[in-house]
Parts: sequence; C-alpha cells; structure tokens
Amino acid sequence: MVQVLMVCMGNICRSPMASAVLQSEVARRGRQADVSVDSAGVYDGHEGEAADRRAQRLAQARGYGAIAAERARGITDADFERFDLILAMDKSNLRHLQRRCPPAHVGKVHLYLQYAGLGEREVPDPYYGPIEGFELVLGLCEQASGPVLDRLLGAAPQTP
Repeated sequence: MVQVLMVCMGNICRSPMASAVLQSEVARRGRQADVSVDSAGVYDGHEGEAADRRAQRLAQARGYGAIAAERARGITDADFERFDLILAMDKSNLRHLQRRCPPAHVGKVHLYLQYAGLGEREVPDPYYGPIEGFELVLGLCEQASGPVLDRLLGAAPQTP
C-alpha cells in the first residue's frame, strides 16, 4: 500500500481538502487497498481541531465527506519514515519539510501541484480571505487528484 501525506501550514484548510478529494478519487477507482491518504501541518497549533468550517461546507457540498473526519495534527519525525509520498501545498511548507526531513527520505517530499504535473504553482492559503479562496483551493485539489493518483499507481486510471 502506498501511503500519502498532504501537508499545509496548520492542517485545517488546504491539506484536509486535498486529503478528502484524493481519498474520494481513490474510492471512485476502487483502489482503497492500494492507496492510503492522511494530512498534517508544519505547525501544530490547531492540534485536534476539525477542518475550517468553510472548507468543510464546500467539500461536503461537492461530495467529499471524508473531510468531516479530518483532525489537525503537526507532522512528526515518524511521518517521514511512515509515508511514501509527502506533498506540500506551497513552497514555504516544502522548504520546512525539506529542512526537517532525514536525508534518507528527502525524495518523498514534493510540491503538490508540481507532482501532479501542473507546474510549480502553489495552493494558496485561503484562511484569512473570503470563501472564493476556499473554492479556488478545492478546484485545484480536484484538478490535481487524478494526475497524482495516476502517477502513484503508475498506470492509466482504473474504472469501477
């Protein structure tokens, strides 16, 4: 099983949305036995909190119910060992992860949208902005989930 960790700053907006969308794509393709998805933050100040209510409302409205189970947590040293792929939402998070990551695991850490083949764009932090920022983030996650899963599975998408 391939284990994927989505990472943003506080694990209450971007990474829970990205996790829920990717989990949905995994389930849509019937690949739950092959891919596991989790999320974390580089900052643990929201430990145990649910995803931001705006993120939850939008994700659930589009059918991504897995976001309701997400609880914020900070990344741990063990995560670098446990996960096969660690995807950062922006370059600041990526640099933080790269500094913290043991040399043996640095190849696991990537920029999310770049790993999806969408260039070096970042997933912007919507926390302090209007709802449109959350809509943009969810759209980017939807755009990236298929290509990320394709790359993980190393094959064309599976159909149910």
